[in-house]
Amino acid sequence: MGVKPLGAGTAALLVAVHHEILLFAAVGLAIGGLNDLLIDIFYFGRKAWRDIVIYARHQRMTGPELPHSRRPGKIAVFVPAWQESNVIAAMLNHARDSWGEARYRIFVGVYPNDDATIDAVANVACDATWLTLCINDRAGPTTKADCLNLLWRAMRAEEEQGDFRYKAIILHDAEDVVHADEIRLFDFMIDRFDLVQLPVLPLRGRGGWWRRAIADHYGDEFAESHGKLLSVREALGASVPSAGVACAFERDMLAALASDEATGPFDPGLLTEDYEAGLRIRDMGGRSAFVRMRDAYGNIIATREFFPDSIDAAVRQKARWTIGIALAGWDRLGWRGGPAEFWMRLRDRRAVLAALVLFAAYLTLVLWATLALLALVIPFPARPLSPALTGLLWFNLFLMLWRMAMRFLFVARAYGLRAGLGAVPRTLIANYIGILAARRAIFLYLRSLAGQPLRWDKTQHRFPDLKTDP
Repeated sequence: MGVKPLGAGTAALLVAVHHEILLFAAVGLAIGGLNDLLIDIFYFGRKAWRDIVIYARHQRMTGPELPHSRRPGKIAVFVPAWQESNVIAAMLNHARDSWGEARYRIFVGVYPNDDATIDAVANVACDATWLTLCINDRAGPTTKADCLNLLWRAMRAEEEQGDFRYKAIILHDAEDVVHADEIRLFDFMIDRFDLVQLPVLPLRGRGGWWRRAIADHYGDEFAESHGKLLSVREALGASVPSAGVACAFERDMLAALASDEATGPFDPGLLTEDYEAGLRIRDMGGRSAFVRMRDAYGNIIATREFFPDSIDAAVRQKARWTIGIALAGWDRLGWRGGPAEFWMRLRDRRAVLAALVLFAAYLTLVLWATLALLALVIPFPARPLSPALTGLLWFNLFLMLWRMAMRFLFVARAYGLRAGLGAVPRTLIANYIGILAARRAIFLYLRSLAGQPLRWDKTQHRFPDLKTDP
């Protein structure tokens, strides 16, 4: 007789807890869903206006039709590399073959305790007039920003020796598959803008279905972010954050970000120096552009690369992004700018709260199942949902279906129908990784506040076989 009241009391407590968590999750999901819905409305409204007003009279520009720059200049390409011996040579050789006789020089930053990467770059550089190997005077890993500053100093030394100035600086990673048209596109666009970002298209995953699904969820997210969100940001006059690859900075504007130009424009204590640079350029009155343009073959001029295909690597990478954007960015960059910029920064910094809301939503499902099982053995009164909460849940169902439709649409446009259909169930994997990444980011950030320095927590990369990989 003593067990039943205890069981009933426990069940009643679970009912109350379930209701409160459900209310929190429902409100949080509704706010996030409305936020995304507004982005969709802006995007499709802008697209319709451009199709009717602009492209009804003017043909869309493509790579072959792009005019040459009125003031052509030499382009510096920065490639920071820590433990990249398995990809860096292939990346550099592909860039050389793709860019041909374009006016550029690639600066590769390596570390003295990474002999394999030094040797890989040196083997390419031995007969290359377009490549400079830069070895850090500190053992690695430091941070990517610290390595970029090393390349900045090497670039300035070459400028002083040759009595000239580079026109722009392009950022790339050691695993990037660059596009043949990007040097000419950047050379033209930097005449008008201080930061130019091209799309990033993750390559589809390889291997077993689980590894493919983890890798492909990056493609799902970039298909929406670089197929829709950045276009909306630019249209609203908000900042266009750099993705760290396939982006170009006007040389003098990048120099203006530095407290000491001789040292470098990037803060070596940051993990997302590229993102912050984009926002700071906006704060300084600079102009940014996100450019989606097709080449002669109808393909988007973009950078392609493999992304992590294991849970551990994906969590570490996304935790680094969360620290730099959602946590450190809040402290360092504040909320400057008008309403559109405030809105976009709020979206950028919602990762931790969004992960908490998603965790609460999944927890409500677990509690609901637990209560359903308890109801089979312990009679207890259920707590009916209020009409307001019921209506909110139906509204969230609509937002979820809309979100799934948008994910399918943009992924199918970027990768095909089959990938679009697979993007819907892959949302569960993305949510799982996002929750784990937010947890890791919080602990790492708290440690940094206690004095433990942040480090380049990079993931292992691989370069595609360009004969077989799309």
